[in-house]
Amino acid sequence: WPSLNPLDFFATMGKHKPSGIRAGRKLRVHRRAQRWANLKYVKSNSVTALKANPFGGACMAKGIVLEKIGIEAKQPNSAIRKCVRVQLIKNGKKIAAFVPRDGCLNFTDENDEVLIAGFGRRGHAVGDIPGVRFKVVKVAGVSLLALFKGKKEKPRT
Repeated sequence: WPSLNPLDFFATMGKHKPSGIRAGRKLRVHRRAQRWANLKYVKSNSVTALKANPFGGACMAKGIVLEKIGIEAKQPNSAIRKCVRVQLIKNGKKIAAFVPRDGCLNFTDENDEVLIAGFGRRGHAVGDIPGVRFKVVKVAGVSLLALFKGKKEKPRT
């Protein structure tokens, strides 16, 4: 409990949030300013992160396959990860996208339209594939998983 000494009351002044009935604006403005100290908030709300993202804030994007590439896995693994170089339709940016599953690179040809999605880890490269932040989801409007399982065939063009 607070002591009965009246001088102790003044010792605690200025050390708390404003608690008055009309202190709402002050609290709101202070919270708005302090949010920018949180790194997660800054990342999700800064314009620079949005500009740097090839998708421009979207979760998926369509693109045209420019070439098939093999990317060497990082140490200690030894493999060539099958990827494709894709030019996005919406803004013309070129990105590398991983083609998941065994033999699925055979379903993708140059000049195919592919649907690209993020590849885990929220904008970072995954596992032992350096510099690849995206994966192929559809090829020519057909799910890559359906092609892999043999449930659907790629449309002839």
